[in-house]
Amino acid sequence: MRPVTVDVGVPSANSRAEALAVVRDVFYLAENQIPFFVLQKIGELTALDGKDRVINEITEYALDLMRGQKYKEAAPAIMPPQPTVPGNLLHLLHMHLKPAPLSAPPAATGNDSDQVRRWRSATEYSFAGVKFKGLSMKEKGMRCILDVKLNGGGGTLEVPRLDIDNETWRLLRNLVELEQRNREAVGSHVTAYCVFMSQMACTTKDVELLSKRDVIVHGHGNNDEVAKCFADLCKGIQFDPDDPECNYLQETCSILEKRSRSSSRKWMHG
Repeated sequence: MRPVTVDVGVPSANSRAEALAVVRDVFYLAENQIPFFVLQKIGELTALDGKDRVINEITEYALDLMRGQKYKEAAPAIMPPQPTVPGNLLHLLHMHLKPAPLSAPPAATGNDSDQVRRWRSATEYSFAGVKFKGLSMKEKGMRCILDVKLNGGGGTLEVPRLDIDNETWRLLRNLVELEQRNREAVGSHVTAYCVFMSQMACTTKDVELLSKRDVIVHGHGNNDEVAKCFADLCKGIQFDPDDPECNYLQETCSILEKRSRSSSRKWMHG
């Protein structure tokens, strides 16, 4: 029997926007997440090849969603040698955000004076001579927004450009919530990134500076609103910035802190 094709016409812009909002809700919301094994079971029951088809289509859609948000470019290592089945759809999005591995593990620091406890603001780093460079996801070697690195002898902080829209805060907060609840299973790298951005861009002047350097792109209308959203992003979370197991940016933060302290001493004694 030949399959019957039904022409439903071209959906309107409003219907497409509504459909996208529904899909985003299903993926983004921390509450009411559908366990991934339930989706697998639905696939098994709907068609002979349903399980594999459903998994492949959902996985590909999640990748397209993250690319559309400009949060990542390359596909993550979630396939062999050790396939990982996500717990739910939010976890699937989380699996697409993995920082590039460091060339060498951060050196352990037992000296309390080496502890930084928090990032300085972007304007403070700029005052200390640190330059900022925003990177597009299209640039060679870029994988996802977590790939923050120091170049130029520690003088230039390269940060993947964060395109901010109304969905950004909800997605980041829910990914952080996922890590807060399941740190041993999923890690805390999104939390580390959010702490980094929230403390770097917590004032209007910081947002203005990072916008000029193409680290942040937003359409909120004013920098005050963006700064407030960053300042509120990580409120109430548990996170140890001096623990390299918890904070993949710990070494970067330590290097910038030493540079800032050195600059302050030169300014005072210059």
